[in-house]
Amino acid sequence: MFALLPLSSGLFMGWALGGNASANVFGAAVATRVVSFRTAGALFSACVIVGAVLQGRAGIETYRELSEQDLTSVVIASLSAALCMATMTLRGIPVSGSQVIVGAICGVGLVSAHVDLSILVRILICWVSAPVGAFFLALIIHRILLVVLTRIPMSILTRDQLLFSGLVVMGCYGSYALGANNVANVTGVFSGHLQGIGIGDLELAVVGSVAIAFGGITFSKRVMQTVGARIMKLDGLTALVSVTACALTTHFFAVVGVPVSTSQAIVGAICGSALVSSGTGLHLDQLSRIFVGWFVTPIVALILSSSLYAVHQGILLAQAAPPLKLP
Repeated sequence: MFALLPLSSGLFMGWALGGNASANVFGAAVATRVVSFRTAGALFSACVIVGAVLQGRAGIETYRELSEQDLTSVVIASLSAALCMATMTLRGIPVSGSQVIVGAICGVGLVSAHVDLSILVRILICWVSAPVGAFFLALIIHRILLVVLTRIPMSILTRDQLLFSGLVVMGCYGSYALGANNVANVTGVFSGHLQGIGIGDLELAVVGSVAIAFGGITFSKRVMQTVGARIMKLDGLTALVSVTACALTTHFFAVVGVPVSTSQAIVGAICGSALVSSGTGLHLDQLSRIFVGWFVTPIVALILSSSLYAVHQGILLAQAAPPLKLP
C-alpha cells in the first residue's frame, strides 16, 4: 500500500486535468443544454477510460524518453504540475496539461541536466501544430456541414436534432481521444519507476484515466462554462464543428504518440468556426486571458519543480556532509 504513495501526485494531476480538459469535449454540449452536466460527466468518464486503455501507452513512452529521472524527481514534477493545473481549473481557465507536465519535467531536468532535447523539440512542434491544425480543420468541416445541411431538405427541428445528436456523439469521441492522448500527462512520468510493484504502462493508463474521469465528474463545471459559452456564443453548428475538429486533432496526435493540449485544440477550432461566421460573438477578452494562462502556467510549473528539486538535492547534500569537528 505504501509503495503506491508516490503515485498519489499523479492521481492529483489526473483529477485536476480531468476537471480542466473535460470541458474541451463536452463544454459546448452542456452550454447549449443538449445534455446535463451529470450526463456529460458520465459519458466523459466512460469514454476517457476506454481511450486511455486502448491507445494511451504511446504517449506514456514519449514521456519516459524525455528525461532520465528517479522516483523522487518524478513525484516532484508530477506534484508541481498538479498544483498549477488545479489552480488554473479553480480560476476557470482552460490550460494545457501537456505543457504543464513538460514544464515541470524540464524544471527537474534543468537541475539534474537530464533532458533529451530531440524529444522536447518534437513535442514543441506538435504543440504548435495542434491548435493550427484544429483551426483549419474547423474551417473545412464547417463548410462541408453547411453544404450538407443546406442541400438536404429538412425541417429546422430535424436539423437541430441532427446537430445535437452529433454533438453528443463527437463529445464521446473527443473524450476517447482525450483519454488516449492525455493520460500520459497524468501518469506517463511514472513509466518504468513502479515495475517493481507490478505497475507497468497498462496499469498506469488505467489508474490515470480513472483519475481524469473523477476530475471530470467533480471539478469541471467552471471550465465548461468558459469553453462552452464565454469564448464565443456557440450555436448547434459551430459547437459541433469545434468539438469534431478538436477530437480529430487530439486523436491524430494520440496515434503519433505525442500528448498535446485539448484546450489549445478546442480554442483553435472555435476560432476557426468564428472566422467562418465573420468573427461574430468571439470574446477577445476571454481569449487573451486564456493565452496568458497558456504562457504562464508551464513557466510556473518549471520554476516550482526546479525549486523543489533543488531544495531536495540541497537537503541530501547536507545530510551526506561529514559533521563539523569542533576544536
